[in-house]
Amino acid sequence: MMTQKYLEQAGKARETFFLRLYQKAFPITAKYISQRGGTFDEAKDIFQDALVLYYEKVLTEKDAHIQNEQIYILGIAKHLWLKKCRSKPQTTELDHPAAEAVAVEEDEAPAAHKLLQFLATAGEKCMEMLRAFYYDKLPLSEIAQNFGYSGIRSATVQKYKCIEKVRDTVKEKSLSYEDFLA
Repeated sequence: MMTQKYLEQAGKARETFFLRLYQKAFPITAKYISQRGGTFDEAKDIFQDALVLYYEKVLTEKDAHIQNEQIYILGIAKHLWLKKCRSKPQTTELDHPAAEAVAVEEDEAPAAHKLLQFLATAGEKCMEMLRAFYYDKLPLSEIAQNFGYSGIRSATVQKYKCIEKVRDTVKEKSLSYEDFLA
């Protein structure tokens, strides 16, 4: 009978311990993962793994002197997130950028989806030029030649106009940087 009561008290203490850590550390962990293109579900998974690792450390090392549990758990979560990102394939095909902006895959981050939609408003030729410059990292001389501009200056001006089209659309819709993070 005494053992049952002890186990119930220990279970309640453990539950309180986890709830307190969840309330303290989950918001900053979710924000960190969201800012790096992760989803809310990924943030929950990473946080739960970090919480388990932290709990195991607390149980096995009674002498562990952790000054800030919140920061410690965030550190574990950062490590787990980086490990997960390294294991994911990082290639993205941009053969048809205008089509990709409309038909974005489900697993793509919402921020990337929004950004591609705004880039698509600049038009297909602008999308191709921006892809050549930013993604393919082609020199402006080659871009000028490929797109039929008279020189580097013309290509630079056209690239600027393409970016301005996107900026105007963003301003028109009164969007801010934070709108692309969530």
